[in-house]
Amino acid sequence: MDRIAVISDIHGNIPALEAVLADIRQRGITTIYCLGDLAGKGPGSDEAVDRVRDACTLVIRGNWDENMARDSEYPPIVWHQNKLGARRLDYLRELPIMIELHMSGRLIRLFHASPRSVHERIQPWDSHESRLSLFHASEYSSYAGEADVAGYGDIHNAFVQHLDGKALFNAGSVGNPLEMTQASYAILEGRLNGRDLAPFGIQLVRVPYDIELAVQQAVEAQIPELEAYVVELRTAVYRGNQKKTAEKR
Repeated sequence: MDRIAVISDIHGNIPALEAVLADIRQRGITTIYCLGDLAGKGPGSDEAVDRVRDACTLVIRGNWDENMARDSEYPPIVWHQNKLGARRLDYLRELPIMIELHMSGRLIRLFHASPRSVHERIQPWDSHESRLSLFHASEYSSYAGEADVAGYGDIHNAFVQHLDGKALFNAGSVGNPLEMTQASYAILEGRLNGRDLAPFGIQLVRVPYDIELAVQQAVEAQIPELEAYVVELRTAVYRGNQKKTAEKR
């Protein structure tokens, strides 16, 4: 059986990222896919990009990554852009939107927020129709038709649901979880590239990490919107800027 670790939404939180990568290594998993939002919010945007680029087999773009790669006058974005530098911003700008693969006879689509946009937010409690739309092909798809499995990040809320015989999962957030104060990622298990039906599984993993170290690093760096970020790390309650819908989380 092959195993793929699926991580997302690191948001510059290096203690959380290192804890998750250590857990993945301890399990003997060597293939890692990242579903975006490497940068932003936390103090280590630059290091997060470098670590993800080195550790991950495939990486796609998140909404924060896309915002970083654009010209902006919004102070928190500018702060992180200055930390990232031109070379890393070019890397984020060139990231693809979607990963597609076959595993144990299932077509799997992985993306940051939806198959259509890194900014389209769909929650696990949204309508049945909205959640089913996450299985649809889009202009970014290499394969026509609906996926059997769809996985994403963006909402910082890990879950697995079964809809009309299909499996929908969210990997949660490595660096900014918003339902419990532990880093989150997913594991896909099956026959990679297998077109015939075979055993397949989705596992959600929670990893404790040193939250107070992450807080200390944020305080020392004097990141933008520090107070809200610290509350989120310590309580898993969202406290971000509600005015910037495309840039929150």
